Amino acid sequence: MEKQTRKTKKIDAASDVSRAIVKFRISDAVMMFILVILCATCILPFIHLAAKSISNNNYVLAKQIFLLPKGITFDAYSSIFKDGSLVYSMGYSVVITLVFTALGMLSCVCAAYPLSKKRLEGRNIFTFLLMFPMYFGAGLIPSYLLYYRLNLLDTPWVLILPLIYSPYNMLIMKTYFQSNIPISLEESAFLDGATNFQILFKIALPLSKPILATISLFYAVGRWNSYADNKYFIRTDQLKLIQYKLYQMVSSATEAQTISLSEAANVTSTPEVLQAAAIMFVTIPIICVYPSLQKYFVKGVMIGAIKG
Repeated sequence: MEKQTRKTKKIDAASDVSRAIVKFRISDAVMMFILVILCATCILPFIHLAAKSISNNNYVLAKQIFLLPKGITFDAYSSIFKDGSLVYSMGYSVVITLVFTALGMLSCVCAAYPLSKKRLEGRNIFTFLLMFPMYFGAGLIPSYLLYYRLNLLDTPWVLILPLIYSPYNMLIMKTYFQSNIPISLEESAFLDGATNFQILFKIALPLSKPILATISLFYAVGRWNSYADNKYFIRTDQLKLIQYKLYQMVSSATEAQTISLSEAANVTSTPEVLQAAAIMFVTIPIICVYPSLQKYFVKGVMIGAIKG
């Protein structure tokens, strides 16, 4: 009987596959083609920059580099590491991103968890007040004057404190808590004498790894890729993030501005190769972080999208 049931299951699986193949339509092929094109528009420029960053200057100047490097050399990367300023900015940016992400997650959890509980009196009023900044902002000039009065200008805290609370991230986490933390668990914990903080740290957060990883990635990537606040609120060169320095390097048109490395770097690469190497130097760390969180990231995004 068991062998027969196994055979029937295999037959059913094969029939399902055949039905799926039969149902494959021209519209599916068109959608797959469009997805491949969209993926290529993201991947091919990255591969082109990677190939250019390790290619010989002569091939790059002759416009002979497309997807494969020629005359492989790492002189541009060697110049970046010998210079030290970009390496320092990289370490400084990592520290700012870690502190920003930690404080952002703390503020997000502290706002989302209480608002997800019906027992909180005045929950609708608090939700409205916390969601209001997502639709309206004061603008650049009032923000600048506020940071000036708070003595935040030209300090690392101006890159951290103003943006640690995100209404959008709070809304996603609040929805997750409402949809995926059973009320029965909290009720049983209350009967056992647990406090709200004990329930949060011992029940809610351990069951919320997907959304925690998702929101953490949102915070980290958002801080890592942002440079506008660095441009407006920071003047000291040592407090500038790596993304802003990269922005200055790429947006510069002249060779004298593009090669902003010190003489100790022994720059032998052309500005175009140096730009490509700097872009790769800044992009690779955040790319290395994503695969470790991909499983939780996809699960958290899907749950936040379909439940609410």
